[in-house]
Amino acid sequence: MCAALELAIERFGAPHRILTDNGKVFTARFGPGPGPVRFDRICAGHDIGHLLTAPRSPTTTGKVERRHKILRKEFLTGRVFASVEDAQAQLDAWVHESNHERPHQSIGRVPPFERFRLAPPRQAVAVVAAPAARVHETGPTRVVSRAGTVRFAGIRYPVGAWLAGQRVQVTRDGGLVQISHAEVLVATLARRHDLARQAPAARRATGLRRARPTPAAAAVTRKVDSSGSVSFAGVAYRVGAAWARRQVQVAVVGRTVEISAGIVKRCTRG
Repeated sequence: MCAALELAIERFGAPHRILTDNGKVFTARFGPGPGPVRFDRICAGHDIGHLLTAPRSPTTTGKVERRHKILRKEFLTGRVFASVEDAQAQLDAWVHESNHERPHQSIGRVPPFERFRLAPPRQAVAVVAAPAARVHETGPTRVVSRAGTVRFAGIRYPVGAWLAGQRVQVTRDGGLVQISHAEVLVATLARRHDLARQAPAARRATGLRRARPTPAAAAVTRKVDSSGSVSFAGVAYRVGAAWARRQVQVAVVGRTVEISAGIVKRCTRG
C-alpha cells in the first residue's frame, strides 16, 4: 500500500487530503506501535492531510467499497491470466478505460478524467516565511431541506437530513462544491451544475426564512475509540479515556460541537 502511494505521488503529484479507514497499514491509532506508521510518514513528508474514518463505519469510504465490487464483478470474475505480467497489462487497460473513456452517472455522465482536469497541477514554488492561503470562491448560504439537500444553480446537492432547517454556506472551489455549517465542513461534492448558472445563483438571496435552532434529534451517534476520541466531520474530538468504546451523541449547536452521553455533556468549540 505504501509503495502504491509513493508511485501515485510520483506519477500524479501529491493530493491535498487522503481519507482511509483505520487499518494498521494506514495508522497506529489502534496498533501497539509507539509512533506513526510508514503511510503517515509519507503523507507528512508530502504535506498531505490524512483523514481517518470513524471505527466500524464502512459507509464513510463507500466509494472505495463500491469500486472493489465493480472490480470483482467486471474484471476478476471469470478471467484467467497467463502470468502476473498478463494480469497487470489487462488491469492497466481496464483502469484506463474506466477513468478516461467510460462516462460515470454520478459526475454528470463524463469520465473521471474530465473532473480531474478541472484542477490545475501544483506548481513548485519557493519557500517563503508565511505560506499563502488557498484561494477559493466564497458562496451564498442556503437552508437545508427536510430531505437533507440544498439547491444551488438548479441542482440539488445532498448535505444530510440531520441538518434539515439549518443554514449552510455553499463554496465553489474549482470542480468541487463544498458545504459548511457553523464553519465546519460537512460535505465535499463534485460540481454538477452548469457554470453559466453559477454567478446568478451566487447572487440570489436565500429569502427571509430563519434557520431553526438545532434540535436534540439532529445529533448523530458515534462510538468513542480506544484512545478516548470521537470522529465527526473529518475531525477527531477528545472525549476522555473513561468513555472509550461507549456510544455518544454529537451535534453542532451554533459554533460549538456538543458531545453528550445521557445527561453528561461536553462542548468543544468548532
